[in-house]
Formats: sequence, structure tokens, C-alpha cells
Amino acid sequence: MSLPKTPSFRLDGKRALVAGASSGIGMACAVALAEAGAHVTFSARRTEVLDGVVDDVCKAGFKAQAHALDVTDTAAVRALFDAQCYDIVLNSAGLARHSAAVDTTEDDYDAVMNINVRAAYFLAQQAGKAMIAAGKGGSIIQISSQMAHVGGVDRAVYCSSKHAVEGMNKAMAIEFGPAGIRVNSICPTFILTPLTKPTFEDSEKRAWIDSKIKLPRVGEVEDIMGAAVFLASDASGMITGTSILVDGGWTAG
Repeated sequence: MSLPKTPSFRLDGKRALVAGASSGIGMACAVALAEAGAHVTFSARRTEVLDGVVDDVCKAGFKAQAHALDVTDTAAVRALFDAQCYDIVLNSAGLARHSAAVDTTEDDYDAVMNINVRAAYFLAQQAGKAMIAAGKGGSIIQISSQMAHVGGVDRAVYCSSKHAVEGMNKAMAIEFGPAGIRVNSICPTFILTPLTKPTFEDSEKRAWIDSKIKLPRVGEVEDIMGAAVFLASDASGMITGTSILVDGGWTAG
């Protein structure tokens, strides 16, 4: 009999763009895509950090380049995709400003929504537009959050922004699907990074996190890397309009 063949997790010959690739989850995902064989464009505003990361990736034998990009600059985003179509676009750029809902300022609201929703929307829009024009399909991945599926104290604005990303993804998945473009998200729990270190060092917040995560440890960037490769590769060829929850069971109840 003829046995089924497992779809490849390899990304050889693919071009990938990772926004927010200078540190943390974004950097880890970009490295994972490069290790899987893709030529990866690491993009972020902080080019001095990007250059060092890209140099290390290339020294390791993988294909990478740096590109300065402010995802909130829609003209720059449009110009980027006018110049190059990518097979894989992963957006990890994001912002969190936490406060009680009654204390939310307009500045904080606008800042979070501008990056987490507006910038994410137009990055995906331009990525999809370029993929449709190229006629070869592709994968668009948003780094969302477990907070896109639950609520949280002092996180009304952040939760709102991530719930919006999930709705955006579903609608774009419907529209882009006929062109062979898949649109999904990865929803991490609290991941230990330099950015989240102060949260983990707060004993009260750490106790809250530990009480919600069902596994006996917190998340690390390596926990997100496999999900990124999976959603970028042919192994997830029939997955679109949904999210992978890498939350240690947080949303299970």
C-alpha cells in the first residue's frame, strides 16, 4: 500500500519577514524560521540591535538580513511590500500599557491600539496584497496573546487590542483564502523575556501567573519557536483563521 507522507516543516526557498525581531519572541521566531531554511528579513526600529542578531544568524550558517521598519509607518510598510513579496510574514511588534480600566488614559489607549491593531492590520493588508499579486499563496502570522481569549485585571486595553487581532485574522482568512494565503495567530502566555522580567520579579504577580499556568513552569521564547515554524510551513497547510494557544493551559480554566 502507499503510505501517506508527512508534509514538510522545512522552509527552504521561502522568504520570510519578521516584524519586531530585535528581541524576545520576535527574535526567537525569526531565528526559528531561519533554522528551518527560510531567508529571513529581521525588521524592527532598533537597527543597531538587529545588525548584531543578523550577524550571529549568518555566522551560524543561516540566511538573514536586517531592515529598519517602524510598523506604525504605513507608507514605509507599503513601500516594503511594493519592493518585495514574502512567502511568510510574522508580526511580533506590540505594546502593553496596563492599568485599571477606570484609570486608562487616552494616550495609553491610542498608543496600544496604534501598534497592536492599526499597525498589525495594515502590515497584514499589505502582505496579503503582495501575496495575491504574486499568485503563490503564503502564510501571515500575528503574535497575539492568551489575553485574546480571556480577560484580565488591569488589562482592558491590551485585551481589547488582542481580541481585535483575532477578529481581523478571521476576516482576512476568509478573504485571502481563495488565493492560498493562510492567516493565523500564536497566543502565548507570559513569556520570560527582558521586557517581562519586572512582572516575574513582582511576587504577587508571579503568584497569579503560577496559579493560572497548569504546567509546572513559565513560558520561554523557545516555546513559541515550534509554533512559528509549524504555521509557516506546509505542515499547517489546512489551518487558517484560527490561533495556536501556547499558554500552558491558562485558558483551559
